[in-house]
Amino acid sequence: MDNFTIYKRTLGFSLRRVFWDFMSIILLLALSTVGYVIAEQVSEDSGALGLIFGALVGVIFLVIILRFVSYRLKAGQIAMMTRGVTTGDLPDDVIGEGKRVVKERFLTVAAYFAITGAIKGIFNQLGRSITRVGEKVGGESGGAVGSAVSSVIQTLISYLCDCCLGWVFYRSNVNAARATCEGAVLFFKHGKTLAKNMGRIFGIGLISLLIIGGAFTGVFYLILSANGEALAGLYQAVAEAAAESESQFGQLLQNPATVPVAIAALGGIIVWSMVHATFVKPFVLTGVLRNYMASGINDIPSELSFGQLDSISPKFRKLHDQI
Repeated sequence: MDNFTIYKRTLGFSLRRVFWDFMSIILLLALSTVGYVIAEQVSEDSGALGLIFGALVGVIFLVIILRFVSYRLKAGQIAMMTRGVTTGDLPDDVIGEGKRVVKERFLTVAAYFAITGAIKGIFNQLGRSITRVGEKVGGESGGAVGSAVSSVIQTLISYLCDCCLGWVFYRSNVNAARATCEGAVLFFKHGKTLAKNMGRIFGIGLISLLIIGGAFTGVFYLILSANGEALAGLYQAVAEAAAESESQFGQLLQNPATVPVAIAALGGIIVWSMVHATFVKPFVLTGVLRNYMASGINDIPSELSFGQLDSISPKFRKLHDQI
């Protein structure tokens, strides 16, 4: 089963997550509005208080939805991607099977978040360790190199975390803590094999940014330009508000003529990030996950390999001690 087939069969998870994310935002806005309207009916001066109360209630529902719905969809997608790249087969009911596997592997929501939290903590610590090593070896210049490498790793972390979670699903015959340790070790044990994933991640990411982000930036700019006279007051107000900003983006906003360009670019980037996360990243992840799993299936990390990371990452050592 090729990567594109696995991507298509598991895309339903991403679409459902977008739906629930969208519904969460709508619910947040609706509850905020209801709170404001009700408070205004009670007292003309209490609208702001009602708005805040409604927003707080909306945030609570948003957190609940993201925690109990989105996590199952994301984990289920990774579980089914892992099955696809390791067995070459997927069930007819991919969504239902993905949810079942997640429930079987993580009996409680707390267990899932404990493992995913440990995965993120380990990779974040390892990224910071690389920066410190660079600083010790080469002083400021070494630190700059270490920071650059660390920045690259930070970009890879989201993919590595997903791959590590995939390994936890693959190693269903061992406890989740040990499988997590194995998954973390794989990144370093097979670094040369996994390095080729960087080209896939950055290359496709850049192309999608240029195409999707560029297209929506153009659309937004055309809309703003067509309504330039009506929005002139807004542009002037934004420029005045950014008058004291020292950031590059803030300086761009200080000129009313460049405000629509900056707003259009910002809107394009926001839309790109949403579209990329929903439609592009899952495709990239499928290929990265295939390489990651292939690097470890025939050479599963041992206790000796664990010891090499114990001294680098306290979070890894803590998880290792639980095995």
